[in-house]
Amino acid sequence: MHHLDLGKLGFERGAHLLVKQALREMAVGDELHVSGSDPSLDVHLQAWCRAKGHACTDTTITKGSAEEGRWRGSEQAGLTDPSAEGAVADHPSARWGLAARGARVEASTPPFNFVLQDKEVVWTEDAAKLYARAAAAQWDPATAIDWDAPITHPEPVEDAVVQVMTYLIENETAALLVPARFLSQIHPHFREVMQLLAIQAADEARHIEVFTRRATLKRTHLGLSTAGGQASLKTLLDEPDFALSTFLLSVLGEGSFLSLLWFLRDHAPDPITRAVASLSAQDEARHVAFGLSHLARHAELDPGLHSRLANAITRRHDSLAQTAGLNEEVFDALVLLAAGSWDHDAIAQGWDAVAKLKDDMHSGRIQRLERLGFSPEESRTLSALHTRNFM
Repeated sequence: MHHLDLGKLGFERGAHLLVKQALREMAVGDELHVSGSDPSLDVHLQAWCRAKGHACTDTTITKGSAEEGRWRGSEQAGLTDPSAEGAVADHPSARWGLAARGARVEASTPPFNFVLQDKEVVWTEDAAKLYARAAAAQWDPATAIDWDAPITHPEPVEDAVVQVMTYLIENETAALLVPARFLSQIHPHFREVMQLLAIQAADEARHIEVFTRRATLKRTHLGLSTAGGQASLKTLLDEPDFALSTFLLSVLGEGSFLSLLWFLRDHAPDPITRAVASLSAQDEARHVAFGLSHLARHAELDPGLHSRLANAITRRHDSLAQTAGLNEEVFDALVLLAAGSWDHDAIAQGWDAVAKLKDDMHSGRIQRLERLGFSPEESRTLSALHTRNFM
């Protein structure tokens, strides 16, 4: 027989913890004699034993099998360390639900219906590294940008800044809503991917904040939003497939958007606009990296993915064929930003800079498509079909 002395400790102050610990080391059917000076020990001990499925005579417990039975049929939800072999399951059980990866999950846990529950569809081995990088690179708009820096350029250039910022805001709103929509569909077993999408949405929320703040530094109203631009972005929100949506948004759209932010960094008429563009570009580069890493792995495992990706581009192009594409005011604003004035030679230089921007976007898309396994010819053709609205 085993013995446990509780001293003055009563069940109303945690005595059951010591009893549980003692029983944990015993086999079913073993006896534990419990002693102590608490006047309610007998009553509380017997009540606790009944609740836990143990027999109790006076203050002697005979260990029952209820606790072991409770965990019969339980499952280990993978391993905590994602780098360990087999740590991340190919098809995590619906019964694992919200359990942390590596936890033991009770058999009676209700199933959770997560749409994205296959490793092939969502996983990348770079997920943990990308999340750590994203978490370390978060920045505070209030302190990372000197909002009191001087703005000395002409008023028409400021109007151009406001129009471009208005365009950036609506694009970043779409870029926030897309990962936010899929976030709730991913099985929590793939926690690094879930965390990446969450921090990506947080990045976009921050971009919306700084673009809005820059636009309203000297103006009370924002610029124009066109039907064609919104129609282009709506196709991103309407895409139900995670891989295709990641492809259209992160690889093509945000990749082109990255070139635009670099353009704004290089041609910014003031230090605030330069800082806003530069900091946002750092975030967007991570989003593009995730899209490429995720889809490259997916393409290796799914031979049919390339044709689905190509069809998604063609389908989106055809659905937008009757729209105007890039907001004319946005194009003109980019020219004026690069020019810096209405001088004839400056406007010509600004025009050439925007033409080079479009070429850079096209070249960047081709490179990313080739990284995903498309041939150079396929990549050029598919890149040319990308929406004229850039995103």
